[in-house]
Amino acid sequence: MTQITQQNWSAFQTLNRHRRAIRKFNTTSIAEEDIQELLAEAMLAPSSGNLQPYQLHWIRSTEVKAEIAKACHGQQAASTAAEIVVISASAAIAKHTAAEQLAYVEASTTLESKSKVYYRKQLGMFNKVLGVGASAIWMPLIYIASLIHPSLSLLPVGSIGSRNWAARNAIFSAHTIMLAAASKGIDSCPMEGFSASKIAKLLNLPRGTVVPIVIALGYRAADARIETQWRRKLSDALITH
Repeated sequence: MTQITQQNWSAFQTLNRHRRAIRKFNTTSIAEEDIQELLAEAMLAPSSGNLQPYQLHWIRSTEVKAEIAKACHGQQAASTAAEIVVISASAAIAKHTAAEQLAYVEASTTLESKSKVYYRKQLGMFNKVLGVGASAIWMPLIYIASLIHPSLSLLPVGSIGSRNWAARNAIFSAHTIMLAAASKGIDSCPMEGFSASKIAKLLNLPRGTVVPIVIALGYRAADARIETQWRRKLSDALITH
């Protein structure tokens, strides 16, 4: 391992261990530039087919932020957060991204012809899956198939399957935000306990959009509860083949 690689690894371990789910923040504000940079890094997160089927909602309005906190069932992390980011996801966002990506591919003067052929084929396939494949008519078939083979239950087919697919991809961006925040000394708390319907109404989200996660950002309060971290042993989770 080279010295630079060792430094990178040590830095990542420090960040990964510093990141904790902080449920009480102090009153210190976060610089606007810092939030902009965190969200920019989130756009570099991986996603299936590079379709980035999500949007990042930075809640800047004090009034809306208070309503979002209520929709998060009054969680202290939400009510004390300096900033809140809501991540929404949908097949429609992915289809829009696919169109933009295809336009980029066609206009590119640097991509080789074989690369363009590859991307046209891939994007065409995704458009079919996210178009006809996202129809609710497939849901009974997927349900029956998943009863026989449970591993098929996560296929991005049918209206529910396509939303689950979009939500799974959105989580990559959420984790990127939290690790990027840790690198700036900013704390975070990922929240799944909220009323998705209330948040969707507050943000006027289009029908078919899901909200997989809400992220509270801030600086940990002096009396924030930070206990000894417990995780399963790697030997319990790791299976080698």
